[in-house]
Amino acid sequence: MKDILQDIVAHTHGLGFLSSLKVSTDENSTTISSITDDRSLVLQATTHERVADFMGVFGMGNLEKLNLLLKNPEYKEDAKIEIVKKTKDDIEYPAHIHFENVIGDFQNDYRFINKEVIEKNLKSVKFKGASWELEFEPPVASISRMKYMSAVHSEDPNFQVWTENNNLIFSFGDNVSHAGEFVFKHNVNATLASKKSFPIAQTQSILSLSGNSTMSISDQGVMKISVDSGFALYDYFLPSQTK
Repeated sequence: MKDILQDIVAHTHGLGFLSSLKVSTDENSTTISSITDDRSLVLQATTHERVADFMGVFGMGNLEKLNLLLKNPEYKEDAKIEIVKKTKDDIEYPAHIHFENVIGDFQNDYRFINKEVIEKNLKSVKFKGASWELEFEPPVASISRMKYMSAVHSEDPNFQVWTENNNLIFSFGDNVSHAGEFVFKHNVNATLASKKSFPIAQTQSILSLSGNSTMSISDQGVMKISVDSGFALYDYFLPSQTK
């Protein structure tokens, strides 16, 4: 249980942009979804194995509190970390996570958001899909180059993406003040019809996550970065922004 919780927190709270999650589990799968307050990032994730203890629908908020509990040295070895369930209208549902150290003299409860509240708050989280003109594994060297470029243009919220001479170009700033660009991916063998603008901070944070990453870009104005952590496949959708 601790491993999957740590994985979820690392790939959601770890970004610094997602304040709450919706968790849904049925007989076949466990999914996790969220959206940033400014709607610049949509998350849809599916665990590789269904988490039976998550059966039902509930929310996870105050992720920093959960992060601190998972990192607490009192719960490092042989601790009891379990999902406590309750029953309402003859339906059992996850209510909270109980943390208890090995000798039982240090305890905490992390409470879930109930189904009605999380479904109201995150009811528009579904991404309906797109066709992808570009799909590739982001080069490790290019991720580092983006960090260097972002540091120079830290005042800019967005960067632009387009294809030219069979290369995928990322550009920062503008010709009025300061500007910079670099080839993120050579030989992409595809063309984007127009320039797209995406948020720098969100993109960079996702690319810094642990796991195997795939990047997809659509002419419909959305970029998807998929990260397979080993526990789950996290799909992050970034709608094109107005520059």
